[in-house]
Amino acid sequence: MNKDIFLTNSYGGKKEHFKPIDENNIKMYVCGPTVYDDPHIGNARPLVVFDILYKVLKCKYGKDRVTYVRNITDIDDKIIQSAKDKKISITELTNKINTNFQEDCNYLNCERPNFQPKATENINEMIEMISGLIKKGFAYESNKHIYFEVKKFKDYGKLSNKKIEDLISGSRVEVSSNKKNPEDFVLWKPSSEDEPSWQSPWGNGRPGWHLECSVMSKKYLGDKFDIHGGGRDLIFPHHENEIAQSRCANETDVFSNYWVHNGFITLSNEKMAKSQGNILKISDFKKNVNGQALRLALISTHYRQPLDWNDKLLQESQKTIDKWYKSYVALDKPKLISDDDLLPLYDDLNTPKYIANLHKLFEKSQSGNIEDKKEFVSACNFIGLLTETKDEWDNFKKNKSILSDDYIENKIKERNQARDSKNYELADKIRDELLEKGVQIEDKDGKTSWKFK
Repeated sequence: MNKDIFLTNSYGGKKEHFKPIDENNIKMYVCGPTVYDDPHIGNARPLVVFDILYKVLKCKYGKDRVTYVRNITDIDDKIIQSAKDKKISITELTNKINTNFQEDCNYLNCERPNFQPKATENINEMIEMISGLIKKGFAYESNKHIYFEVKKFKDYGKLSNKKIEDLISGSRVEVSSNKKNPEDFVLWKPSSEDEPSWQSPWGNGRPGWHLECSVMSKKYLGDKFDIHGGGRDLIFPHHENEIAQSRCANETDVFSNYWVHNGFITLSNEKMAKSQGNILKISDFKKNVNGQALRLALISTHYRQPLDWNDKLLQESQKTIDKWYKSYVALDKPKLISDDDLLPLYDDLNTPKYIANLHKLFEKSQSGNIEDKKEFVSACNFIGLLTETKDEWDNFKKNKSILSDDYIENKIKERNQARDSKNYELADKIRDELLEKGVQIEDKDGKTSWKFK
């Protein structure tokens, strides 16, 4: 395949021709979950986006020539607080949330990365990196805390394309009298008796969040690598701090060559976040929504753009998958996908254009030609769709997820007829059946409306 890949690089803000360091060993690191609470739909977007990028890279360079690392942050202040709130041990909490996270990834049909290192498995390496930064004059100790001195790194702020003063004002930078400067960030902090701790040259304590990713990426991918990914909310301070400490520790002029960030998911145009209290957990969808429909909804908008989440988006995705299954055929092996079909994904992961091409391939497959059907199903499979058999899809739809408008409208019509006949028992039964399937109905001003709960 001779088509080239282009990616929008946040470091510079331009779409660039992707040129790997070594074509035989493509390296990608993506920030994974902090396992203090179950993932929400906003967390699902990077899972699917970078899963597709992983597939594209393997298609271009070979499946054994791509290394994909996604970390698990299992020590953090949020984890400590969440365990206290739930009155369970940190180990019990992190094991439970990590298990749920892996199940959510399977539900979304995401491939497993090559490595999923945990922060707590790499504490010695973190202590080693901190010691190196102190010796090189980039970090200092203050009251048993170790801080990275930002002013010692001249390129700080280049990823965000902002000056230090602008980054600090209006951001949630930790305020502490221990710091030399407000912008300095913690590499190591002391732990109280009831908090997890490890022995270090600076006393018992635990690592800072930013350091964890620098250490784990170095361990599995080396001092510099090709692609670093994550949500755009991580650009500052997390990724900015990663660059500073990694380049100084590794003595390199680059940390990652390409920085790829997906846009936010919003609800009513407000950013979805646990702190906002407006989250929809991935697990909330499992009972009533097939993971393929959720996956399609997540890639319906270009990854760099914000995605406003609503019931209509999910309904349309469900309808589309349902329609596409009319051309489903089982494949002994995937049919080779043409360069033209893949071109949108090579062009900065343009999934909306790829989906538009899938619609064209579907129409072509409706002629009944078996080869056209195989081409269509293979193109769907490539982005993680139509991976279940038609029977599996139909059974799920029948037993758990009936989202078609016609079905819901017919049920509401039956309920209204029952109410008109004063058969309130039947009307209540229909309402309860819809509620079980995730459909909430409301009677107002003589009309009945519905929405997904």
